Amino acid sequence: MKTALVLGAGGFIGSHLVKRLKSEGFWVRGVDLKYPEYDKTEADDFKIYDLRDPKNVEAVMRLEGANGQPLPVAYHHHPFSEELQFDEVYQLAADMGGAGYIFTGENDANVMHNSATINLNVAHEAVKQKVKRVFYSSSACMYPEHNQLDPNNPNCEESSAYPANPDSEYGWEKLFSERMYLAFARNYGLTVRIARFHNIFGPYGAWKGGKEKAPAAICRKVAETLEGGEIEVWGDGKQTRSFLYIDECIEGILRLMRSDFEGPVNIGSEEIVTINELAQYAIDISSKNITIKNIDGPTGVRGRNSDNDLIQEKLGWAPNYPLYNGLTETFSWINKQVNK
Repeated sequence: MKTALVLGAGGFIGSHLVKRLKSEGFWVRGVDLKYPEYDKTEADDFKIYDLRDPKNVEAVMRLEGANGQPLPVAYHHHPFSEELQFDEVYQLAADMGGAGYIFTGENDANVMHNSATINLNVAHEAVKQKVKRVFYSSSACMYPEHNQLDPNNPNCEESSAYPANPDSEYGWEKLFSERMYLAFARNYGLTVRIARFHNIFGPYGAWKGGKEKAPAAICRKVAETLEGGEIEVWGDGKQTRSFLYIDECIEGILRLMRSDFEGPVNIGSEEIVTINELAQYAIDISSKNITIKNIDGPTGVRGRNSDNDLIQEKLGWAPNYPLYNGLTETFSWINKQVNK
């Protein structure tokens, strides 16, 4: 049996990752400030810890069972039984949210401080405890704003990251942490894998409260709106994005983690749509007659789309699940939450 540590396991991507690892036979420890909000965790051991405290990071990286008890007997035959380390550590813990959280400027200090502190602690402790490899979840928000001004032709090729000019403090922190993990790899031999996520969505994620992403927010608005009504969409609706369904995100994470490629690499879809087109998809799925009203609101860059040439070259794989299919699954789940 292999062992995995998922930091941020109470979040949307982290909780899905725990499920996948359990389906592969891993013993999994999950850590977060909270349990998953919309589903039970499947982790063998789930700890509520604040990872901004280095002592907590030290504690959760020690490979032991719940409440400090020894691991099950099967682990006594682990090849590293004299000094156990996690086979795989996934670092997804971050202070983050959708455009309403990231782009208003009101949360910049917390976003930068909280996430950077966690990553500094994780990299340092991973070296101390000799964990085998660490996955770090970066974001497409670290790409330069000047390459994303044309909604029809954004440039998010991995090599375009410099000269750096992210459009948010969230993006600057991601860029810093990428460099920090790579520095630990060079100086201390830490094995790292880095992915830049592009708008991951799906069931069991935030759909209300201010931290939800665009697909969930739009699905919620459509689910709440009666026949003949209208939904509000921030901006002129012509800003473009690509959105990746959660199952493909998890597949990409695991393929990268178990490859020989360090990254950074995009994990995202190349199916670009305007935000108004995304909204119309959700309306079509609902079978309601609803109109779109564009209003002022935070929007981020004008265009962003994953460039999948590198992931195809290095992993021989790239996401290809249609946005409409993933949105259908997501709307169905959010519609049930709204109507509970």
